[in-house]
Amino acid sequence: MGKEARKIYLQKNVYEMALERIRWVFDEFPITIVNVSGGKDSTVTYNLVMQVAKEKKRLPQRVMFIDQEAEWDATIDQIKSIMYNPDVKPMWLQFPFALNHNASSSEHWFYPWDDKHKELWMREKDPISIQENITGEQLFQNLFIGMTRAYFKDTPVALFSGIRTEESPSRFMGLTTYPTYKWVTWGRIGDKKLQHYSFYPLYDWSFIDIWKSIFNNKWNYNKLYDYMFSIGIPLTHMRVSSLNHETALWSLFMLQEVEPETYNRMTLRMKGIDMAGKMGWKDFYITDLPFMFSSWKEYRDYLLEHLIKDELRDKYKHEFEMVDEKCITYFKKEAYRAEVNTLLANDFLFIKLNNFTRHNTDKAYLKLMEKEGLLSEASSQ
Repeated sequence: MGKEARKIYLQKNVYEMALERIRWVFDEFPITIVNVSGGKDSTVTYNLVMQVAKEKKRLPQRVMFIDQEAEWDATIDQIKSIMYNPDVKPMWLQFPFALNHNASSSEHWFYPWDDKHKELWMREKDPISIQENITGEQLFQNLFIGMTRAYFKDTPVALFSGIRTEESPSRFMGLTTYPTYKWVTWGRIGDKKLQHYSFYPLYDWSFIDIWKSIFNNKWNYNKLYDYMFSIGIPLTHMRVSSLNHETALWSLFMLQEVEPETYNRMTLRMKGIDMAGKMGWKDFYITDLPFMFSSWKEYRDYLLEHLIKDELRDKYKHEFEMVDEKCITYFKKEAYRAEVNTLLANDFLFIKLNNFTRHNTDKAYLKLMEKEGLLSEASSQ
């Protein structure tokens, strides 16, 4: 009989457990940093950490925000309310680094705060921000651990982030299976030699827990969520992160209405923004096969040949071959469609495609287990 992943429920609620986890991390590490994005999850993480920091007499608390420049004004308002808290030691990063640009097929990278385009910056730098990159890192995803290495190379450091397993089955497995620090699974190794780790004390929270906590405690939150709710965007789909990120491009479709001045500044700053913004959901994300193609594979190969005109073509081909092999049994058509949207979104780091593969590999595994009689039909739902 196959083993099934089961959740074990305790007699404590997630709010109490998160505080216990944060207190434990404070007792283990002399330096703690909260990563914030302006979103709901990091808002809750920030407020819980501030509560514990006050209990432990560890104020001011370090708080880090990697400013990607192409941010909602509402998000920056939320960040300012945090960074100008007198109990916070701000680590507001506003220096050049590399971000993949997903609204253009010709301009692959966007460099926030690049001095060569200072006259086109979305806004001026904040006077309390860190404006020099001494990390030695250029990619966004490497800046978190890069900052701790650069500033705390002789001291153990714990970074808190608001990652939750509800949003991803693979994330659930990753944060509940193997220990990363002592017995803790809900973390990630940054630099084991330097004793730098990330911890996710909200890993078992639902989005309902998040919003209940915000409203019960009357915490300040990003007011962009109110607008998204008013126009019917599902709670689980709301994002307030960087506007040109591969998972946030849909934000451009409403940016013109919500923050028109932000939209205007962004169209001057980055190629492809106005095109993507005017196309909207129906035309930017392809759900129906165009009539002139007989299959999604034919459409994908056409785009590879005619849309991608540089060295990235071979990179795309290699990645698609691996995805096709993984999805050959159950999800080949869906894989081709995901690859089409990967090309159209210029997602050459394959963030969305990897999410698709992980999700559908899990589903395919369950189907295989059911076929072999190792999993009941009810448990595979």
